[in-house]
Amino acid sequence: MEKSIRRAMGRRAVSRAPEGMRDRVTAVFPKHVYTEGDELYRAMLSTIQSARRSISLETYTYADDAVGRRFSRALVERAESGVRVRLLVDAFGSLGCFTRHAEKELRAAGAQVRRFHRWQWHDPLRYNKRDHRKLLVIDRHYAFLGGFNIHEQNSRVHSGPERWRDTHVHFEGALAREAEALFDMFWYRRLRHPHTLRLPATDVLASNHNIHTRQRLRYFVDDILENARNRLWVSTPYFVPDQHMQKRLTRAAQRGVDVRMLVPRKSDVQLARWASRAVYAKLLHEGVRIFEYLPRMLHAKIVVADGEWCMVGTSNLDYRSSHHNYEINLISADPALCRELEGHFRRELHNSAEVHHSGWAIRSPFQRFPETIGWLMRRWL
Repeated sequence: MEKSIRRAMGRRAVSRAPEGMRDRVTAVFPKHVYTEGDELYRAMLSTIQSARRSISLETYTYADDAVGRRFSRALVERAESGVRVRLLVDAFGSLGCFTRHAEKELRAAGAQVRRFHRWQWHDPLRYNKRDHRKLLVIDRHYAFLGGFNIHEQNSRVHSGPERWRDTHVHFEGALAREAEALFDMFWYRRLRHPHTLRLPATDVLASNHNIHTRQRLRYFVDDILENARNRLWVSTPYFVPDQHMQKRLTRAAQRGVDVRMLVPRKSDVQLARWASRAVYAKLLHEGVRIFEYLPRMLHAKIVVADGEWCMVGTSNLDYRSSHHNYEINLISADPALCRELEGHFRRELHNSAEVHHSGWAIRSPFQRFPETIGWLMRRWL
């Protein structure tokens, strides 16, 4: 698989890992995989409170609610103690929930706060390119990355059984320093800065900074789909694949790969749910299996292939993640991480209902109409 990725990306895009790098990287990873918000937030806050030099926090949604205020208090305390605190939130994703009062409180303590891509009348289209990344790096040594935002919707304590289901990872050492470098790219607006992808091992990959980083993620995902031999399991909250991705999924299913898509039945974006269902019939007909997660909103974004490769992070299988949003993902050939993510996937299948082609094909025109509307809007969801 590495050879085909290298061939697809070209020499400038990928550098072979030095001898022994795979062992060095996987020896410190994975530190932990989180699927519950309260557990993740406790770990993040504990690490923030232990910071001695720097805290770099980047998130799409930062809410001034009970969860967000806990983070604000911890960041204020560290900033007042002389730790360099940087907070980067997306202007659109945190619109209406990250208050001016919360921002002023952080600034008054010495923290640096920025809102990514505020709306500007002379460049309104940049508002559509959003920082969808979720990343925390402490002292350039400890890092957290995944799909969790900073808000009550991920907390059992505050949202009960309706809390969102998501996935985050914690890692340390060299990978955390790479993650900090990717944070710095955004902080200093060096969005065209090249990033070398190291394979085979574990690496952090940012996407959509420019055409080259967009292609890297596409090439990597394409290679996983083309080379999967036994199973290809994907979890995504917003499943609106373009024609290219649909072909890759159906080709894998046609050659006998167990392709399973895990998507939420309950969605926070109804148009995205309609658009997702518009592609069900074609994929089901070609052998792709689709499961709808029933208990609550599923927000996890993971890919696992043959138990050999996996990806976890912020990218959805939709047009926005592919073409508009800035994303960050961790890709890995670490066996322990692949097994753990597969285990979580298997458990969530028990709480899901499979969509069968025979029943789906006979749904009424009344059901098909909103799907058509959603599909027409797919590029802007």
